[in-house]
Amino acid sequence: MTETTDSGRTAVIVEDDAELRHLLVDVLEAAGFSTVSVGNGIDGIQAVLSYQPMITTLDVNMPGIDGIEAARRIRAHSDTYIVMITAMGDEADVVLGLTAGADEYITKPFRPREFRARIDAMLRRGRAAAPAAPVRTQESAGPSFPSARPAPAPAPAPAAAPAAPQELIVHEAGATGTGALELHNGEGQWLAHRNLRLDLDSRIVLIDDSEVDLTRTEFDLLAALLESRRRVRSKADLTLLLRGESYVTTYFVGDADKRAVEAHMTNLRRKIGDNPAQPRFIETVRGVGYRLTSEVTPPPA
Repeated sequence: MTETTDSGRTAVIVEDDAELRHLLVDVLEAAGFSTVSVGNGIDGIQAVLSYQPMITTLDVNMPGIDGIEAARRIRAHSDTYIVMITAMGDEADVVLGLTAGADEYITKPFRPREFRARIDAMLRRGRAAAPAAPVRTQESAGPSFPSARPAPAPAPAPAAAPAAPQELIVHEAGATGTGALELHNGEGQWLAHRNLRLDLDSRIVLIDDSEVDLTRTEFDLLAALLESRRRVRSKADLTLLLRGESYVTTYFVGDADKRAVEAHMTNLRRKIGDNPAQPRFIETVRGVGYRLTSEVTPPPA
């Protein structure tokens, strides 16, 4: 096992194929992670609860419970980055995996260098703050996977009501009154479109006064569209944004990447109550990508 200097860089690998499991161990340890590898979903959930890893890789087809159900259970208790690794690359499979809580979806076979590049890009994305938890590493526990003891769940902090804006300064995005508004109240930078508001600093999304629970990827997509206003963002552009790469790059964007963006967008629209047939917030530019709808606020009654 490769030693690492950062005890927080732990990865749990849940894979029933021994050869692929060893490959993932080699790639992640070369990237500086301490690894814990198991061969089924039940042990995978226990390992995540015990080790509180930064990254968890999940195979979809496994004995016991499959990767989809394992992702749901993990996501209910952990903010670990979840990477689905599967031979199933149909759009419905991608949507199912991302809906279950995955942050990345990689189809087999894959190239180890591309896998590591995707992991590096994923870690460069903004991440919501999570309660600190004791982290155990494979080195501290020994060379084999021990009987996992789930870490006690931290007591939930009482939800704070959104602070009322004081001395609110509003900047329209354009002279035509289209696109997003930027709202500054001294405590954060809010982007708004109709009755939807997003705070870039606290990573909170509100519709009216109700908070919307989004994944990191869904938040980043929504923030990109709000910042771009009426400028169309292509699926390739959004893929690179989610990887943390600039638009001008030699990185390949394939059909699977674009389908992943479509799946994330489907989940995002569902959570904010946006109907693609009659969009209120996000409209599809067929064959190109996505942008905000034109109206900033509903017309006066």
